Amino acid sequence: MPKIELKNLTKSYDGEVDVLKSIDLTMEDGEFTVLVGPSGCGKSTTLRLLAGLEDATSGSISVNGDDITTRAPKDRGMAMVFQNYALYPHMSVAENIGFSLKVAKTPKDEIESRVAAVADMLEIGELLDRRPKDLSGGQRQRVAIGRAVVKDSDIFLFDEPLSNLDAALRGGMRVELSLLHQRLKKNMVYVTHDQVEAMTLGDKIIIMHDGIIQQAGTPEEIFERPSNKFVAGFIGNPTMNFLPAEIIEENGTRYASGANFMIALEGNSGNVGQKIDLGIRPEDITFDESGDLNITVIVSEYIGNQKNIIADLGGEKLTIVTGADTHVDVGATYRIKVNAAKLHLFDGDSGVVV
Repeated sequence: MPKIELKNLTKSYDGEVDVLKSIDLTMEDGEFTVLVGPSGCGKSTTLRLLAGLEDATSGSISVNGDDITTRAPKDRGMAMVFQNYALYPHMSVAENIGFSLKVAKTPKDEIESRVAAVADMLEIGELLDRRPKDLSGGQRQRVAIGRAVVKDSDIFLFDEPLSNLDAALRGGMRVELSLLHQRLKKNMVYVTHDQVEAMTLGDKIIIMHDGIIQQAGTPEEIFERPSNKFVAGFIGNPTMNFLPAEIIEENGTRYASGANFMIALEGNSGNVGQKIDLGIRPEDITFDESGDLNITVIVSEYIGNQKNIIADLGGEKLTIVTGADTHVDVGATYRIKVNAAKLHLFDGDSGVVV
């Protein structure tokens, strides 16, 4: 299986709009890599450059040390699944899945055998005689994936393939894609703007913003040790709380001191006098009468397995995740405690982790 390397890869339009800015990235053998970020961050452009659908402005793309930067898409040994499925409406499911094999002049009996095997794997064997218009969104997506899988490529590219499905179907298809990766053990590169897809599917997650890779790592590394404020705020639902503060020291203990709060920090975090944004994940805050912070509840959202509480902390809004059976009254004041071991400190100017 191949190792994919992007080196100093850039893409600009008309020499003015820089979509990608010196991307360096390595995707290991058999890895499921997810490119994630907001619209316009450069993730889909990166995928299209990898597929050969667009030309790089500078830099190189190599597979197992073989430079493919200028190679035609058909000569790259990759299969791609598009956001809009791109199925041929006049063809049956079987004809759509086997079309690339037909173009390659594969013997008819082999085409039928491979199409049947892929259809069975994706559990669409009973749909082979239908046309795309007769399929649901989830079924069409399986056909699009089948068309890619039947080529037996070493690299599979997915460009936001689940964005057109409803929430229930997306959840089911995420499971199917994970199982597909386990069966095929091939390189998969997946683009999405959905952090849940990124966290559940990826062996490695690449967070992109403004044409730059902000952080690359496992889901656990990205969530537990974000490299900057952007990554910390992008990953996590509800999103991380950020409180402007200054690091002070009293009696040998350092604190994050805000307008109306002081939170003790573990160890020698940051520099005394440094302006920071204190990051606290909502799940790292608990209601505790022994706590030293007072909050006033603004909103209480019951969402089945938990409650999301929006509270006021000295003029700053604070989101707290608590158990569904926790009783709070809107407008009431409570004491809370934060898990000091889980705090995140980001420089107030650069946003880089302290």
